[in-house]
Amino acid sequence: MKKTILWILVFTGFMYAFIGLHNSIEQEKTIKKIKVQTTIDSLQNVIDSLCYEIDTLQWESQIWDFNISHNTTHLLSAIMYVESSYNDSAYNSYEDAVGCLQIRKTMVNDVNRILRRQKSDLRFTYDDRWLRNRSIKMFDIYCKHYGLTTAEEIARCWNGGPRGMQNEMTAGYWKKVKNQLDS
Repeated sequence: MKKTILWILVFTGFMYAFIGLHNSIEQEKTIKKIKVQTTIDSLQNVIDSLCYEIDTLQWESQIWDFNISHNTTHLLSAIMYVESSYNDSAYNSYEDAVGCLQIRKTMVNDVNRILRRQKSDLRFTYDDRWLRNRSIKMFDIYCKHYGLTTAEEIARCWNGGPRGMQNEMTAGYWKKVKNQLDS
């Protein structure tokens, strides 16, 4: 009888030790997974930060390139400020104008029509209006197609369409952009 009780106690102790060891191993695996996930999250934050810096540099480069090719001083930047205060998420529900350049669907359609005439495979979607680099590309295509060269021409035609220079309503818009250029 004593041997049986002793064996039961030894067996129970062995089982508790085995279960404890198993739980300890599972705990270590969980800790390793958490450490790996934390490292991944940390690296993702670094990647996101670098992507933001790259986006900013691309945006600055695009503005620089645009200003050089159109011989203007920060015109695109001034227009972005007037349109949205540089807000890529800006939305005007009244006009359905979207993004940093407040692009409407008709502008996307016009740019795509221009690209079709040029036999280009490039096309834009309405969602592209939310993306700064795509908006700037549409802006550039539009200005080049309509032969807009002066800062006033570019600003007024961006605001009022290809015949914006003839539209007196765009004069106030030009004044806002010019104030930004002068500041």
